[in-house]
Amino acid sequence: MNTLLPCEDWTIIKKFLPADWERAGYELGGLRRKRKIKDAETLLRVLLMHAAAGTSLRTTVAYAREAGLCEISDVGLQHRLKVAGRWLGWIAQGLCEGMREGTPERRLGSRFRVRLVDGTLVNEAGATGSDWHIHYSILLHTLQCDSFLVTDVKQGESLRLYTVEPDDVLVADRGYCRRTDIAHVRDHGGQVVIRFQWSNLPLYDRRGNRLDMLPALRGLRPGQVGDWDVWIRHPRTKQLMKGRLCALRKSAASIDRAQKRARHRAHRNGQAIQPETIEHASYVTVFTTISRHWLSGADVLALYRDRWQIELVFKRLKGLVRISVLPKTDEQSCKAWLHAKLVIALLAERLYREAASFSPWGYPI
Repeated sequence: MNTLLPCEDWTIIKKFLPADWERAGYELGGLRRKRKIKDAETLLRVLLMHAAAGTSLRTTVAYAREAGLCEISDVGLQHRLKVAGRWLGWIAQGLCEGMREGTPERRLGSRFRVRLVDGTLVNEAGATGSDWHIHYSILLHTLQCDSFLVTDVKQGESLRLYTVEPDDVLVADRGYCRRTDIAHVRDHGGQVVIRFQWSNLPLYDRRGNRLDMLPALRGLRPGQVGDWDVWIRHPRTKQLMKGRLCALRKSAASIDRAQKRARHRAHRNGQAIQPETIEHASYVTVFTTISRHWLSGADVLALYRDRWQIELVFKRLKGLVRISVLPKTDEQSCKAWLHAKLVIALLAERLYREAASFSPWGYPI
């Protein structure tokens, strides 16, 4: 497999990298010494060649030698990868920022910037390998990466990991349905559209009395969209925050599948399933803080359905960029390798966007 980019192609690739990326290589420790690898450009080119092709360190150094880039051992390259983790992460974040700045049209025709949020696990090779968590956000309008964070598996999914701007709308699955997450978004002027998890999010009426939504859900006819005002308590101030619950009854076949999945999940976790869980599985129920002035109940459910786009992004990352399994065995190497993979994915995204939507020659001047 030929993984070597012609010099002309590499020159184009460099145009997409953040400003001062070479200087950052020295400042962030990616190039602490110049022995064997003389400059930041050569180091980045070799590291991306290793991550993009998924070749072994030994094969990568052979390719680098063949291309006349450098003469280094596989052990030496492994060390260079370990210390370059912060630099690679900085480059990836810079690519995200560059794509956001390059899409001023994202707010045209709409008040909100819709962001789809989710996380995925990446495993180290071997039975005793650790797990890593990639927390990812994409813009619905362009399907481009908006932000990301690589953590160990102890850090669960949370909206508190994301920077929120006023009029951001974060669309997320039921794993994010917690008062702390919703309050974080609202405190920063954003809105949420989140799959409702009845056991995690207590609901109240305007007077502060607990609400049981099942009687209202039972009254839904097939095809009818339910839309009710509800309130939740701010976890810190204890004040009531207004929201809406939008729901649709599933088809009989979908209800059967959802209830089977709920029973299987409870059995796998060694838990007794609650009757309310079985009944809630009959509905698609979404909590949102967006006013009816902006979105009807049907529009809220349609917006939540678009969350599937981030699942497709993860499928592409794991299928095309092969980010699903880590070939490394220590924390520094794992994080550096993940950041290198994200740099490759973001460069590919930026190249496609530039060629398809903006520049007839496919790269910035």
